Amino acid sequence: MNSAMQISQSVRLDKWLWAVRLYKSRSLAIQACQGGHVKIAGQRVKPSRAIHPGEVITALAGHTHRTVKVIALLEQRVGARRVSEFLEDLTPAEEYVRAREAARQAKPLFPKGFGRPTKRQRREMDGLLNP
Repeated sequence: MNSAMQISQSVRLDKWLWAVRLYKSRSLAIQACQGGHVKIAGQRVKPSRAIHPGEVITALAGHTHRTVKVIALLEQRVGARRVSEFLEDLTPAEEYVRAREAARQAKPLFPKGFGRPTKRQRREMDGLLNP
């Protein structure tokens, strides 16, 4: 482990969620915490809450309700291959299937053979999805 990644006794929740790639940015992790989409032991938590190894975190990330167990703490973002060293994914497989199906249904299908939608057509499709 390099010197840039120092392991500490506690880390801010928003920083850890970003570092283990549950959210693309810290600001998205903060918004999720403030919106009540991140829970520890069933309780809504603030982004500044200190987390510790062994805690189980439930977070809504995209269309998926992820449940993860904190194995180790870190403050710097790691590569996707190393994420498993810091968290244990407890999310049921059915949740991933449900989220994949919901994402597929949310996307409007443009008829095949018509090419790419024009800007006007795209705005009309967006208007149907977001009235």
